[in-house]
Amino acid sequence: MNVMIVGVGGQGTLLASRILGNTVIDLGYDVKVSEVHGMSQRGGSVCTYVKFGEKVYSPIIDKGEADIILAFEMLEAYRALPYLKKGGKMIVNNQKINPMPVITGAAAYPADILEKLAAVADVTALDALTMAEEAGSGKAVNVVLLGVLAKNTSIDYKAWQTAIKATVPPKFLEINLSAFEAGYRLA
Repeated sequence: MNVMIVGVGGQGTLLASRILGNTVIDLGYDVKVSEVHGMSQRGGSVCTYVKFGEKVYSPIIDKGEADIILAFEMLEAYRALPYLKKGGKMIVNNQKINPMPVITGAAAYPADILEKLAAVADVTALDALTMAEEAGSGKAVNVVLLGVLAKNTSIDYKAWQTAIKATVPPKFLEINLSAFEAGYRLA
C-alpha cells in the first residue's frame, strides 16, 4: 500500500508517518518511509511517503501511485492530487492555511478546492481541527486523520492504539488516543 501524507510545517505529518510506519512494522510488513521537506520551518509544504507490503524496494511514490492521500490542509491536497492512483482515496482536513504568496497578496487561495477534488477522486473531507480541539488539542489533527485512515484499511484497531502508545510522548497520549478515536468513529 502506498500512503502519501501531505500538509504544512508544524501540522504533524512526520509524527503521523511514524505512527503509520510503527503500526505496520508491528504487523510484520516491510515498510519504507521517505520525508520531503519544503520550507517546513516557515509553514511550507511537507510530504511523507509511507509504503508497506510483503517487500518494498523504494520509499518514493510516483505520480499516479498513491492508494491513499492523507491531507492535513486543502491546498496541499490539491497539489498532491496527481499522485493519487485511479480508484484511490483522499482523506482531507478542510482547514485552509494561507501560503506565503497568499499572505503577501501575490496570489489568491484557490476557490472550491474540495468540490474540484470530489469531481475527480473519492474524497472524505472533515473538520479535523475542531475534532482535535474537542479531544484536547488542535495539534492532534494528524491523529484524527489517522483515525479516518485506520477505518479505511484492514489494519486492526488495536495495532493502531499500540503504535500510538509507543510513538506519542506520554504527556500527550490521552489527547492523541481521543483524537484517533474521534476520527475512527467519524469514518
